[in-house]
Amino acid sequence: MSATGKNPFQHIVEPLDPKNSNQQFFNLLNLGDPRYERLPFSIRVLLESAVRNCDEFLVKQSDVESILNWKQTQTQTVEVPFRPARVILQDFTGVPAVVDFAAMRDAVKKLGGDPEKINPVCPADLVIDHSIQVDFNRKSDSLQKNQDLEFERNKERFQFLKWGSKAFKNMRIIPPGSGIVHQVNLEYLARVVFNYNGFFYPDSLVGTDSHTTMIDGLGVLGWGVGGIEAEAVMLGQPISMVLPEVVGYKLHGTPDKLITSTDIVLTVTKHLRQVGVVGKFVEFFGPGVSQLSIADRATIANMCPEYGATAAFFPVDNISIQYLEQTGREREKLDYITKYLKAVAMFRDYNDAAQDPDYTQVVELDLSSVVPCCSGPKRPQDRIPVSDMKKDFETCLGAKQGFKGFQVAPERHAAVVPFHFGGKEYILSHGSVVIAAITSCTNTSNPSVMLGPFSSSSLSPWYFLVSHFPFS
Repeated sequence: MSATGKNPFQHIVEPLDPKNSNQQFFNLLNLGDPRYERLPFSIRVLLESAVRNCDEFLVKQSDVESILNWKQTQTQTVEVPFRPARVILQDFTGVPAVVDFAAMRDAVKKLGGDPEKINPVCPADLVIDHSIQVDFNRKSDSLQKNQDLEFERNKERFQFLKWGSKAFKNMRIIPPGSGIVHQVNLEYLARVVFNYNGFFYPDSLVGTDSHTTMIDGLGVLGWGVGGIEAEAVMLGQPISMVLPEVVGYKLHGTPDKLITSTDIVLTVTKHLRQVGVVGKFVEFFGPGVSQLSIADRATIANMCPEYGATAAFFPVDNISIQYLEQTGREREKLDYITKYLKAVAMFRDYNDAAQDPDYTQVVELDLSSVVPCCSGPKRPQDRIPVSDMKKDFETCLGAKQGFKGFQVAPERHAAVVPFHFGGKEYILSHGSVVIAAITSCTNTSNPSVMLGPFSSSSLSPWYFLVSHFPFS
């Protein structure tokens, strides 16, 4: 990206390094507006995009003023344009997008034009991660066999996507077997700060999956949208969005060593559902955030759809930079990411209260108060402390009835279920515990949670409460 003379904010562009005029950025501090440093960090990302893309056509100076004046406009249903830095797709929603671009190329060719001029304007990454099925298990070669079947079943689709990866500029397609889209995004695709031909700006994105918000745990503003919206962004159109309220979620205290990110996220989810954050941004701050790893933050951000917020943002700090180093980012990138974010006041020190911006509302959580808990069977907000499980289980279980809502014949009120495995019969009844392994984008960011016995896509151990466990 390069600045043009049409941009009315051209005068605030300056070199990131005084010795290198080829590395430039829009320095928002040069706006000279005291309102800027009172904005939530997530709103600063929206502002930077508006300033950088201001052309008085799709993005106007009045839009920049609306964002700068967020403290007043946040409650006035003011719409502003947002041009994300990139788009991320998974294969189920990404294939139609590639098909549409291919169709546009055919149309241009029929009209006598150059079809190779049809490419995404906004960079796009497509991760093939939804086509694998588990036909083989419990064998050392199970993974390879399942992947072989995946290629066999999806041969035509994969051939088309491989063509697309070579045919289109500005689009990367990550092949099957690479991992879950949100984890690949977190570990490999996230730029945090873009360096586009020597021009620096914050990484941001929209994705065709509701759990795109996982990337907010790394300080990259992003959320899920529909396929049509994603394609529009790929074609260079901004998203029209109502300037959101921002709930500041202050964390303090230190979690107990036995507490997992699952316990924290279930506590946060229940709390935020009570607060009411639908259509709002949630931005985390306070000294407690520095107690959380990026894996923990990503787990919390991933659950954003469960508490209804648009995004759950953790601004970049030193722990974010350490994570980027651990996942193989080059030192040069780490240096310019840190330098740029500090230059535009987007680098966070969670222990420095002087950096705390204004929020629509502030709610707090003492991490030391979080206890081991479980939830479910379907709704993660139905959180139950483990210490209360026995009582809750007995309450749910009646003498002539199985689990609430599941009727059992009187003569079988114990709900005994025979289960055959390895030539033996096992009896499952109320109080039995079955440990299952379920692939989940919610937990993939955190190895300590993936290895736990109660990992599931909805963080719901109730699914597995069916070996005899006395609940004592």
